[in-house]
Amino acid sequence: MSVPPRQVWAHYTAGTVTVYQAYPPEIAEAAVAAGRFVPPFRRGRMTWIKPSFRWMMYRSGWATKPGQERVLAVEMTRPGLEWALGRACLSGYEPRWHTDRADWARRLRGSDVRVQWDPERSLRLAPLPYRSLQLGLSGAAADRYVDEWLVGLTDVTARAREIRALLDAGDDDGAAAALPPERPYPLSPALAAAVGADTD
Repeated sequence: MSVPPRQVWAHYTAGTVTVYQAYPPEIAEAAVAAGRFVPPFRRGRMTWIKPSFRWMMYRSGWATKPGQERVLAVEMTRPGLEWALGRACLSGYEPRWHTDRADWARRLRGSDVRVQWDPERSLRLAPLPYRSLQLGLSGAAADRYVDEWLVGLTDVTARAREIRALLDAGDDDGAAAALPPERPYPLSPALAAAVGADTD
C-alpha cells in the first residue's frame, strides 16, 4: 500500500480521536486519578500531542526514557482536533505552503498551534518514507485541550511494554496485532492546507 508523504493516521470514532503523550509518573498518575490534566501538569508549556502510537513509542523509547516513563492515550473530541488543525502553523518555513518567509513568520506569531512532520516509524522504530503529525498546543489551544476537548485518558504504559516484550521475543506478528488500530484521518482541503498534509 502506498502512503502519501504527509497524512494523518489515527485511532478515531465518529466523535473522538486518540492522541498520545508521555510524562513522568507524577504528572501521569495525577492526570489518571483526576480524569483530566491537573498539577503538576503545567499549562504554560507547549504540550505536544501525537496521533501515532508508534511515533510515541519511538519518542519515549517504549516508555523508558527519563521523564517519559508513562504513556497516556488521550481521547479528545474531533471538533477540538480540527479547531486546532485549522489554526495551526508549520514550525518551519516551507515555500509550498507560504507566500514567503514574512508570511510564515506572521502566521507563526499569531498561532497557538504548531505542526511538525517527522518520519513515521516501523514496528521496530526504523524510519519510514512517510511522515507522522505532531501537534503542539499552547495558550488558548492548550486551555481548550485541557478544559473542553478532553473526553478521557488511559495509561497505556503496560501495553507499550507488552508490545516491546513481544518484539524482544521475536514475535513481530503478536506485537503488530497488539498495536492500536490506526487509519487515515479525513481532512478537508482547508485543514490539509493548514497543516501541510497531502490530500492524495
